[in-house]
Amino acid sequence: MFKKILIANRGEIAVRVIRACRELGIRTVAVYSEADKTNMHVRLADETICIGPASAEQSYLNVPAILTTAEITDSEAIHPGYGFLSENPQFAEACAASGIAFIGPTPENIRLGGDKSKAKQVMKRRGVPVVPGSDGPLSGTDSAVKIAKKIGFPAIIKASMGGGGRGMKIINNEEEIQDAFFMAQREALAAFGSSELYIEKYLRNVRHIEVQVLADSKGRIIHLGERECSIQRRHQKLIEEAPSCFVTEKLRKRLGELAIKAARAIKYRNIGTVEFIVTPEEEVYFMEFNTRVQVEHPVTEMVMGMDLVKQQILLASGQPITAKKVFKPRGAAIECRINAEDPDRFIPCPGKIEFMHQPGGPGIRVDTAAYCGWTVPSHYDSLIAKLIAYGSNRQEAIARMRRALDEFVIEGIKTTIPFHKRVLENKDFIEGRIDTGFIDRLNNPAA
Repeated sequence: MFKKILIANRGEIAVRVIRACRELGIRTVAVYSEADKTNMHVRLADETICIGPASAEQSYLNVPAILTTAEITDSEAIHPGYGFLSENPQFAEACAASGIAFIGPTPENIRLGGDKSKAKQVMKRRGVPVVPGSDGPLSGTDSAVKIAKKIGFPAIIKASMGGGGRGMKIINNEEEIQDAFFMAQREALAAFGSSELYIEKYLRNVRHIEVQVLADSKGRIIHLGERECSIQRRHQKLIEEAPSCFVTEKLRKRLGELAIKAARAIKYRNIGTVEFIVTPEEEVYFMEFNTRVQVEHPVTEMVMGMDLVKQQILLASGQPITAKKVFKPRGAAIECRINAEDPDRFIPCPGKIEFMHQPGGPGIRVDTAAYCGWTVPSHYDSLIAKLIAYGSNRQEAIARMRRALDEFVIEGIKTTIPFHKRVLENKDFIEGRIDTGFIDRLNNPAA
């Protein structure tokens, strides 16, 4: 087992990793930017080192500074959290070259997972169903037109190395392809350093269902059930839950088998997430493979009774999966992402938190690095807290989430708490009639 781990991240996920390390008896090193010197992860870690200015490129993405810090602090491993360097295969390789364990999958896993177009090709060859579309990257607008005509409209152009809704453009007819192609290309290059694109059929009224997998160095792979991630705005997840109220036992079994098949196809290691599109008719299509801990991992932890961050660390240290049984969800959990944003326009609203009161009571969990008096910086993602509610069933989880949202007070900045209240009070949400178009219908009921 590792004796000391460096956390190459910030905010709530850095705090989450520190807590897991403490329970395992592992010392922690927090790196931070000049803008984050008062961040909670800096206060909680055993050792702290500033690695650069506020700019992420000069701090949390500064590979030489992070590796040097790991070496001078005698850190045996680095936990990348999510975002920043968590899906950077070159960073994982640099860790290995420096004799430092990367707490995550292999560089090869990350490289394939990051290349959405190539991952689809691999899955298709291995018998995992994929959404109809291009078999590889597009060579230009002419190839996009040709494939779009073949699969039919609407279609969606995506960045091969993308994620988080960036580099994606929906096209409804041939006339829209050229503008959409170049816009997606520019976004992809700016966000991911690659302008490579692919195209696939855009399926409406579908659910975004993902399956958590664990894989050890011995080749054993298990899954921990599904998460419902259909509540999205511009392909960005806002509310997640486990299990999905739509998924039957039969469908859950199939999703689990496909997720394990996908992980085995790329010889996956550590924890990861296989994401699927599921139609109302229960047709399942592979979408992508995420090679890191997900923002929404707490809902799986709540219903499966397993600490996924601890599992990451244990698997990275070479320990095998010891679970003998097939895990089945118990109860239900819902997560609301609380962002420092205008709840109507979703525009980031950084600033000082003048007052903060966190909810509590049975079944309530808050993952956050925010506190009263802390100034939310403008340099990073706007996520400031994850509110998780657990209940014996979905109805109780919803009731507890509504209570917790009423109790959650953050003053001085705008947050998305009012938006989440709207969703949790919506009849369609309460009755489970949700899909990836839910937010559009909520905001435009007459459309």
